[in-house]
Amino acid sequence: MKISSLPLPKSLVLLLQSQGYDELYPPQEESVRGGLLEGRSLLLATPTASGKTLVSILAAIRAITNGGKVVYLSPLRALASEKFQELKILENMRKVNGEKVKVLISTGDYDSSGASLRKGDVMVLTNEKFDALMRHQVSWLDEVTLFVADEIHLLGEVRRGPTIEMILAKVLALRGDAQIIGLSATITNADEVARWLGANLIQSDWRPVPLVEGIYSYGRIHFKDGKERLVEQTGRGAPIDVAVDTLKEGGQSLIFAETRRRAVSLAKKAAEVVQVVSKAEQLLLRELSDQVNQEGEETELRRRLADLISKGVAFHHAGLSANQRKIIERGFRARAIKVLSATPTLAAGVNLPARRVVISSVFRYNAEYGGQDAISVLDYKQMCGRAGRPKYDDLGEAVVVAGNEFEKDGIAERYLYGQPEPLKSQLAEISPLRFHLLATIASQSGAMMRDLEEVFTNTLLSVQKGATRVRARLDSALDYLVDENLVISRDGKLTPTQFGKRISTLYIAPETGILFRGAMNKWQLNLDHDVGVFQLIVSTPDFSPKFSPRGKDWESTLDFIEENRDKFLQTVPDLEGHDLYSGFLEGFRMVRVLHAWVEEWNEDRILRDLGIEPGDLHRAIESASWLTYSLREMARVLRRPDILPEISRLSIRIRAGVKVELLSLVGLEMIGRSRARELYRAGFTDLKTLSDEPAEKLARVPKIGMKIASGIKRQISKMR
Repeated sequence: MKISSLPLPKSLVLLLQSQGYDELYPPQEESVRGGLLEGRSLLLATPTASGKTLVSILAAIRAITNGGKVVYLSPLRALASEKFQELKILENMRKVNGEKVKVLISTGDYDSSGASLRKGDVMVLTNEKFDALMRHQVSWLDEVTLFVADEIHLLGEVRRGPTIEMILAKVLALRGDAQIIGLSATITNADEVARWLGANLIQSDWRPVPLVEGIYSYGRIHFKDGKERLVEQTGRGAPIDVAVDTLKEGGQSLIFAETRRRAVSLAKKAAEVVQVVSKAEQLLLRELSDQVNQEGEETELRRRLADLISKGVAFHHAGLSANQRKIIERGFRARAIKVLSATPTLAAGVNLPARRVVISSVFRYNAEYGGQDAISVLDYKQMCGRAGRPKYDDLGEAVVVAGNEFEKDGIAERYLYGQPEPLKSQLAEISPLRFHLLATIASQSGAMMRDLEEVFTNTLLSVQKGATRVRARLDSALDYLVDENLVISRDGKLTPTQFGKRISTLYIAPETGILFRGAMNKWQLNLDHDVGVFQLIVSTPDFSPKFSPRGKDWESTLDFIEENRDKFLQTVPDLEGHDLYSGFLEGFRMVRVLHAWVEEWNEDRILRDLGIEPGDLHRAIESASWLTYSLREMARVLRRPDILPEISRLSIRIRAGVKVELLSLVGLEMIGRSRARELYRAGFTDLKTLSDEPAEKLARVPKIGMKIASGIKRQISKMR
């Protein structure tokens, strides 16, 4: 089926053709025949690169042409950013009233009304952002006629699943006339999920680059189609042998490693044997290496990454900053980076196809299990889906490294010939159920229990477990919310308290708000609580990432706790023989990280002494900033103005990473922790000392210069 044969205005057909769309792929054609352009809801369970983005674009064109808005939901910020760029093609079309279409993106600031998004026609949002907007009862929601849920298989994921499930349940209950497009590469029980959504199922194995799976063992790759390939050994280990093998034919390899440390180790080994011949690629690699060296503070991790990139190799994991990951992705897409080793999170993230995907092991550390555990078939299939570069390859290969013949047979039976696990609702867990029940009550003040049941019986949980079990779980969650004074039940009506309502709009867990309330009862005036606040927010279910103390940190952790015992807002238990991974010490390494950050440790020292990489540090700062803001808002609701100044000061220190004496300086634009400290050392300790001296004198301070000095003077003059 040709694009030109679709029932679209000629201008839109030409627009799509200008972007390289001419003939529909089989799954796209099946979607059109399945009612895509008639407003029917669809669930697409088709491989990576099979054309799901165009299906979304066609559905969006229909919605906009009919006067509606579009919400595109993504589970990850990086993926949302990628989809935003792809959907900006729609800004070349005009609405019925002649105005140009606007495509907007929003992925943060959960305490926002979302009013500024009203001017958008297509809104690309993370699941959490849209959930937060619904809690704020966003005014333009009734204008949305199309909801696209990307990576919908994450319904089965413990942390993210309940949010996307509740979003779709509310759409089904409250916006039954809206079109829903669910997108995923692999869903075993797709028929069940499609029935839940009231959607037509489009299921296909077709992909533009065929995929063949195989197992590497004792020098050979044994492919599922019966073919074998002899692999030359490099002396750097099996994953490198398999990865480098495909480079001879102009391919690229993506190695999935068990841990970050393993990813770095594999990249270092690959760099010893990878050769970049093209002069153009060498120039690009040097440019990318220089960009990494200029990104953020200098650390050993940064130096190592920059060096590897210059050799055509890189590693990719959550310990890197977002900009570092983008630089790597650019180099890989440009085919200058030949081998990329990554942790499995990349499989659910941005689109980085490779000729060959190498899965170095099917085992991962499972914190709940407390040891090595086999990955799911679904995770395996997600990794395999990255194999095959459209326009460059006529075949994609996914190869698992097996340790021995026994392991080889087990891998083949479970992964190559097995089916992914069926998606199961994760909403039955009590904590997410409380979280979403409170949100539903808070956004429907005065609701009756039957109103809540109408929403929750539209969940996948209800389909899989039955309405009776859902009602029983709701009763238990509601009892908790009432007992903790987050909800009032009177004459059959459920109303959020001011405390409960604010917890919901802040997008924090009920348990977090309750912890904050208890801590305020222990707050002592005229006492520094910085460490206590850090321990408080790290102990909440909303803080991420959490790293517990290492064994070698035990003595220094005990010393740290003893030195700061009076500052804690929660009872410090007897820690002799205490479990490092639970209770008071769970995540406690991050307490020390946040304390080190506001004491102005640089990133290299934090990495060296506490073992926390820059990407994790930045996410911890972001998480701590949000939770400190939430703590301050809770103090307002609970009428504790006496503690607001201390929380406000600490909030600024977390954001800027400074000691107390630099607070006034980091309030200036272009003045971060490093420049503020240089000014302080030079005797410019506050705004008055900055005001008293000419710009020329400020400019002589290291890292300042005339441009920044003039900017400082302008800012101060405006304050007078």
